[in-house]
Amino acid sequence: MNNLSNRINAIEESATLAMAAKAREYKSRGIDVINLSLGEPDFKTPQHICDAAKKAIDDGKYFSYPPVAGYSDLREAIAAKYQKENNVPYKAENIVVSNGAKQSIANVMLALLNPGDEVIIFSPYWVSYDALVRLAEATPVLVKGTMENDFKVTAAQVEKAITSKTKAIIFSSPCNPTGSVFSKKEFSARCACRYKRRLKAYAGDGGAIP
Repeated sequence: MNNLSNRINAIEESATLAMAAKAREYKSRGIDVINLSLGEPDFKTPQHICDAAKKAIDDGKYFSYPPVAGYSDLREAIAAKYQKENNVPYKAENIVVSNGAKQSIANVMLALLNPGDEVIIFSPYWVSYDALVRLAEATPVLVKGTMENDFKVTAAQVEKAITSKTKAIIFSSPCNPTGSVFSKKEFSARCACRYKRRLKAYAGDGGAIP
């Protein structure tokens, strides 16, 4: 008897994890493998971070449930980093600390999407994107970048993919896994085509333009 939900059964095994498992299997058999699956750091955690974490545990600083958005001092430190190093004016209240990007994206998808909604995903893409969309019972719409365009999708491709069911667009820049980066001009063009579609939809419905 299958006790899992239909939404879980609809999700395929992560290609990244499958590749990692296969690499470990080959290595255990003595086969020399170059593992390009999991994007793990090639260095150990810096010693000062290890020491600070141990001290915090020994001092009993973290022993209860944290605030949902994360500890305030950590969020303030993250905001300060963005302000100083990235010139982005984030404040602590703009920061949410999670277990990782996958958890945050899953939370957003589950909060926004309903069955029948569509989410445009720029391809090549991180393998979890489409799975998280399907987990939220929505439909991923893949828009493929070409090698000739450095694997980046064009504004025309995005505009063609947008429908009345489009609820979100997912992409990363720098892209995981290609490393391609959208320029400010390219990004603005893709935002513009999205907004043009919204204007047409509101005009067609007789609604007020936001």
